[in-house]
Amino acid sequence: MIARPWSEGHLQILHETSNGAAADMERGLDLLRESARGDLEPTLRLYRPQPTVAFGQRDTRLPGYEAATAAARALGFEPLVRKAGGRAAAYHQGCLIVDHIEPHDDAVAASRARFSVLGALLADALRGVGVDARLGEIPGEYCPGEFSVHGVDGVRSVKLVGTAQRVISGAWLFSSVIVVEDSPPIRSVLEATYSALELPWEPSTAGAAEDLVPGVTVQAVARAVVAAYESAARPEAQFPSVSKPASLVATRRSP
Repeated sequence: MIARPWSEGHLQILHETSNGAAADMERGLDLLRESARGDLEPTLRLYRPQPTVAFGQRDTRLPGYEAATAAARALGFEPLVRKAGGRAAAYHQGCLIVDHIEPHDDAVAASRARFSVLGALLADALRGVGVDARLGEIPGEYCPGEFSVHGVDGVRSVKLVGTAQRVISGAWLFSSVIVVEDSPPIRSVLEATYSALELPWEPSTAGAAEDLVPGVTVQAVARAVVAAYESAARPEAQFPSVSKPASLVATRRSP
């Protein structure tokens, strides 16, 4: 029997405000550990992050890493090193981070399928706010990934969603960054950090959903993400909203 990439059942929606870049990252890992212990039901955590450049483990071994972190700080972004792989990625309050955490006896099972299935789900969410979103890497993108989500407008293609996964014994965490608003600071900090790291990329691939669909907001995308999960879930699934800070409009629909 092939394991489902996610439970498609009961999923609590946890809305949070940012407590700072490092605290936000650690919070996700805390929830993952809680899930593995059986203390947390399947959860979807949504929040707007503080300005951050999340470097990959490989980035730290490059000669230009210290210069890259200094460049990030100079532009108001806190540098962090994430546990997952990949290259440097940047995000700020114009982004939405979606952490999907679930307990699982064999968390490695279907780990690759989660990238495909949940990436496609996020593309569906962006299409729900009018973005022509597609699954797949575009040439020259920052932090390249086979299951990135990009948007097109007939003229250009820009990366909109990067995904990463953390698996431990008993649980998994699938984390996604959706760039919705205010792309220029993200492009600027990526240009500075990738230059310091001497990593090739194409700056025109860095963008935001609002570059393609003017007026789209983080709140609208948050609603669309939950709606996409509800649409993909089994009919008996439940999506209770656990908290609702002022930074996000309520995103729960009646089951």
